Amino acid sequence: MTKRKGSRSAKVLGRNLRVVSADDISAHLSNAITKTLATIYPYRQEALGLLLLLLALIVFFNMAGLASGFITNGVGNLVRSLFGWGTIPMMLALGTLSVYLLRGALQEAPQPISLEVVIGTELVLICGLAVIHLIAGGDSLALARAQGGGGFVGWSLGILLQDLVGRWFAAFVYLILSLAGLGLIFRLKLDEAQTWTGSLGQAQQAYQTPGDAAAKPFRTASRSKKETKPKAPQSKPSMSADEAVLLAVTNRGRLKLPPLDLLAPPAETANQNANARYQAQIIEETLGGFGVPAEVVEVNVGPTVTQFGVKPGTISRTKADGSTVEQRIRVNKISSLNNDLALALAAAPIRIETPVPGRPIVGIEVPNGSASLVSLRGVMESDIYRRTKGNLVVGLGNGTAGQAKILDLTALPHLLIAGATGSGKSACINSMIISLLMTCTPEQLRFLMIDPKMVELTNFNGIPHLIAPVVTDFDQVAGALAWVTREMERRYKAFAATGSRSISGYNRKAPANERLPFLVVIIDELADLMMLAADEVERYVCRIAQMARATGIHMVIATQRPSVDVVTGLIKANFPARIAFAVTSQIDSRVILDTPGAEKLLGKGDMLYMAPDSPQLIRLQGCWVSDPEINNVVDYWKRASVVAESAKIVDEPEPEEAGLPWDDLVKEASQDDLFKEAVKLIVKSGRASTTLLQRRLGIGYPRASRLMDQLEEEGIIGPADGTSAREVLWEAGSMEEEDV
Repeated sequence: MTKRKGSRSAKVLGRNLRVVSADDISAHLSNAITKTLATIYPYRQEALGLLLLLLALIVFFNMAGLASGFITNGVGNLVRSLFGWGTIPMMLALGTLSVYLLRGALQEAPQPISLEVVIGTELVLICGLAVIHLIAGGDSLALARAQGGGGFVGWSLGILLQDLVGRWFAAFVYLILSLAGLGLIFRLKLDEAQTWTGSLGQAQQAYQTPGDAAAKPFRTASRSKKETKPKAPQSKPSMSADEAVLLAVTNRGRLKLPPLDLLAPPAETANQNANARYQAQIIEETLGGFGVPAEVVEVNVGPTVTQFGVKPGTISRTKADGSTVEQRIRVNKISSLNNDLALALAAAPIRIETPVPGRPIVGIEVPNGSASLVSLRGVMESDIYRRTKGNLVVGLGNGTAGQAKILDLTALPHLLIAGATGSGKSACINSMIISLLMTCTPEQLRFLMIDPKMVELTNFNGIPHLIAPVVTDFDQVAGALAWVTREMERRYKAFAATGSRSISGYNRKAPANERLPFLVVIIDELADLMMLAADEVERYVCRIAQMARATGIHMVIATQRPSVDVVTGLIKANFPARIAFAVTSQIDSRVILDTPGAEKLLGKGDMLYMAPDSPQLIRLQGCWVSDPEINNVVDYWKRASVVAESAKIVDEPEPEEAGLPWDDLVKEASQDDLFKEAVKLIVKSGRASTTLLQRRLGIGYPRASRLMDQLEEEGIIGPADGTSAREVLWEAGSMEEEDV
């Protein structure tokens, strides 16, 4: 009996031993390496910073004679051979980079190094080595071998250009490149020297003129540059509109764009890293308690929510033959625990993104204890905004990791915004308008704003960018949209005449005074327009959206009632770029984005952005622009346009007193279809009466009476004089000359 039991145990042991093969060992080793790399990955920035700092310290200690080992001597000799006399500046730059990496790793949302700064630093250092080596003279190769001059790097660059243009001219070329590198580092421009020269000349003249009120703004502006970031969440702009206008007009009389000082600087945000680490531990424990092993491998703290990157773990499963395999957890098991995670974190609502686009992780977005304001100035000062080249670039907000998000309206080309009342829809529109006003002059951009609510966009009345005052009367809306359609057709005819296919191609060929500006049409509340004239508004909006992209006409439409009768299928098809703010139901979210999710947003600027080239949604916290900032920018353009007109800076024809551009279209739309026939009849017969129009045109008395009123308004017939026929003011020959 004992023997049998022993033999059975031996068989089981042998079967288990046969399972552990070379493939199993390779799989376990691969999993261990992957897990180790995943653990180290979040600390890659700290590791790189420590390595660079260690390299710089080794070289410095070796040069000082404090580290003379085999490794330190080899590293020191190699670096000195490469850079020669430039070893100390190179190591100082390397040490500065390492400190920046280590400091950025400890920050909540580290900012990447600007590409201009990187390229400029490389130009200064490398070209400086070449200049040093060329100036040193003598045997350049022997000097490099002796670890002098610019080392082998300076020798290779110097000999490359020296054989072509000579030693001294080569040194001059490398010196110019070094100066260009300094310009990239400090972002210096050639036209800024001219601007400052003109501003200083005006300042001197203002100070020398007694009692001049323009002297004070220059003193205030100089102090504003030394101000630090305020601690208050909403701070005032550091420059007023009066100061900005005075600084913007240079001695050559060219009007400059508004300075960023008109906008409030970004406020300091509270550090929430400690709370984020605690929440990450709760997420792992909660998922593990429900049999879902997972690990938080990434934490991104944003202004409103914190995104935890969760990597699903594996569980061991025994097959029928007794072998054990590792099976990865399915993603839907994590998403099904949404309410349990919200309960454990005491935060609701939470949103689970499965998976994060382009990443092998599941994103769990948890609301922060206190939301941070995202300033428009902070987005416009970001590196991604400065690197982006576009005609209509606007700052949209910050992502879940605190990174800036921007849009180029020319690439969208139209945008649909929807959200409940108080969700941040109007603030988003204001930030877009201010972004464009900060980067575009009236010669480059024009606005047409339609605001049936009469509360949001009327603040922008008076800026020179407006084609007409903000449209608030519904009777003018149809005429305004018809005018945009006719302007689109006019531009296409101009393109055909010059053989152009887009506005950029046309402006390259056209003279300076005939170039076309971009036109942005903003409708703040689409629901009010659709309620009164759905067919007419939908027809104009869809026609413009379908055809206007090449002509430089772009539309931004917003609504607070995202129902199917407002945001129709035809409108959605022509607006692939959409922004959804917080809505009340999942149905509204599906109407806007064709998917749920917007009903879980937090409001006050929390949004989901759907790009036209990607079905994945991006969660952002929109920019906040305060009323003082809006007033500063609007006042700047109002006063700058007055200064420009008084000094004859902008060479534009004086505006006609004819009113709105679409007045003729509204008049044509209000005229009776038989108006021209009535004109011909009245002029040929030489008499005008209501009964004549009734008999000859076969119409009733009310319509004939309206035709008589329209004829009187056009000056074709005289006023009524009792029961006698009215006087005909036109003659028969004038019909060929007048356009009726």
